[in-house]
Amino acid sequence: MDSAALEPSLYTVKAIFILDNDGNRLLAKYYDTGLYPSMKEQRSFEKNVFNKTHKADNEIAFLEGMTIVYKSSIDIFFYVVGSAQENELMLMAVLNCLFDSLSQILRKNVERRCLLDNMDGVFLVVDEIIDGGVILESDPQQVVEKVNYRADENPLSEQSVAQHITEKLALTTTVLQSAKEQIKWSILK
Repeated sequence: MDSAALEPSLYTVKAIFILDNDGNRLLAKYYDTGLYPSMKEQRSFEKNVFNKTHKADNEIAFLEGMTIVYKSSIDIFFYVVGSAQENELMLMAVLNCLFDSLSQILRKNVERRCLLDNMDGVFLVVDEIIDGGVILESDPQQVVEKVNYRADENPLSEQSVAQHITEKLALTTTVLQSAKEQIKWSILK
């Protein structure tokens, strides 16, 4: 075995990705560019991982010389990939932090549609936990505080736009009614 491979390193995470229940990519970040350099190779790896894990009842898999920890929720699968020598507990800490942080910002609604609607927050969470393969944070509370993102405060949701329009219409109606009254009283004088 190569002694350089056993050297401790801060670069513990090789990749992180989220797939839907059909194995399609929702989010993927590869930190080791030499591992799977092309999009085709990445997708092939993700498909192999999904095929091996989507019906399994485990939390860890070994595939293509990689240690993979994973978790599923409703209709999505979360994966954290490390080298074969990587500590599974470290990778699991990253996975749990990712899942718990997303659970908090998505108000415990960790499903495909909600995840896609709040993808900007999802990317912020991933970037707070891992930077270039280095684990920065493993406490979900700290991540959520740093991200300071709430799904229900998203200003571009349909409900907030409809509410804003309704408020503006009500204000316009009040102003028009007041103007009518003033014109009516000025004519009657």
